[in-house]
Amino acid sequence: MRRFSLIFLGALAGAAGAFVLSPGHLPQQARAETPSASQAATDTYRQLELFGLIFDQVREHYVDTPDSHKLVESAVSGMLSGLDPHSSYMDAKEFSEMQVENSGEFGGLGMEVTMEDGLVKVVSPIDDTPAAKAGILANDLILELDGTEVKGLTLQQAVEKMRGPINTQVHLKIQRKGADKPLDVTLTRETIRVRTVKSHKEGDDVGYMRLSQFNAQAGSELKKAISELQGSEPDKIKGYILDLRNNPGGLLDQAVEVSNAFLDRGEIVSLRGRDPDDAQRFDAKPGQGDLIKGKPLIVLVNGGSASASEIVAGALQDQKRATILGTRSFGKGSVQTIIPLGSGNGALRLTTARYYTPSGKSIQAKGISPDIEVVQDVPADVQAQFDMTSESKLRGHLAAQGQGNEQSGSQAYVPPDPKDDKALHAAIDILRGVNVSTAHPADGDTKPTKPN
Repeated sequence: MRRFSLIFLGALAGAAGAFVLSPGHLPQQARAETPSASQAATDTYRQLELFGLIFDQVREHYVDTPDSHKLVESAVSGMLSGLDPHSSYMDAKEFSEMQVENSGEFGGLGMEVTMEDGLVKVVSPIDDTPAAKAGILANDLILELDGTEVKGLTLQQAVEKMRGPINTQVHLKIQRKGADKPLDVTLTRETIRVRTVKSHKEGDDVGYMRLSQFNAQAGSELKKAISELQGSEPDKIKGYILDLRNNPGGLLDQAVEVSNAFLDRGEIVSLRGRDPDDAQRFDAKPGQGDLIKGKPLIVLVNGGSASASEIVAGALQDQKRATILGTRSFGKGSVQTIIPLGSGNGALRLTTARYYTPSGKSIQAKGISPDIEVVQDVPADVQAQFDMTSESKLRGHLAAQGQGNEQSGSQAYVPPDPKDDKALHAAIDILRGVNVSTAHPADGDTKPTKPN
């Protein structure tokens, strides 16, 4: 049986991901070559000869001298994009950036930023980071980075300029509301750890945890959040809310670890590839979960909850450990293996398996249907920003399997002000017994923005 090393996964820009890392190449089992296989190989080599002929013609006769390296990369990208929306080639820089994103830490300044009117606006500095220590404030506008005007740069380009090796300096020119002139600030980069989990108590009886992505820190941060919420009087908490809305996914092993935090036993997820011998099953480990000791749990999902988020929601739903509340999830039921291609060559992101919930159900192009549907009131002025996309709308997506039809997208809007969040209030009411739902298991029923 072939085993993949579950080291890290990455989120695919514009969609979502659950990834595993292969240490180099996928091992091939020795098989006797049949006549049909031999003929297929001959046909393949004939097609490769055709590619070589076309490549030579383009290189010799195109109107401008082409970059041969880019021609090959484009050909590889075209081949992979023809498979499905989540298979792709990453060059060395993209591969490195993916590793940084999924590690959950990098050299930087420590502030959440966004783009406003062509300038980088500080959303908030992160506690105990260079930005916070230097007195950077929310709503500060960054005009220059190391003497380069920010206007004209994309947000990603500006973030790349702020990130870099630790103990190196960055010079910022900042415009602050009420200040007579721009401020000049010099910051020294430090190791910044992305805060994946944010938590607080709703009143003194409901624990709330928001998980924004499944990077390498997700499981440990969730466990820390649970411990802090419980404090010295865990019995006061009536139940917990795990918010996975607009969480695009990430590391498969972290999805398993997060699920295990609420399960003492039972299957979490299984993976099935082209070869039946490659099937894998991940079960809860009794010594690691249920950290909330059987207390009621509600998981919030919406149309932006994808892949690793759907693994967690599907496991807790099938094991009757949690109530799923919100709108139908994205519907990405495949796993990508990251295959490094050697020094300087980047990596291949290849779809190698579908995943299945404990009941044996594939959610590919269908999504997780909530036990309780709660639809948000979306203001008219932002409706166009929240297109209800889904896996089934992606060109070339893997077809759905099993019972049920492919499903279109669902709402992915989350009100910025918690007082307007209908799903959150519904979850709190259920946990407090204000609005009792038959879909919510009774107490004790515990069957198995850009940081820089």
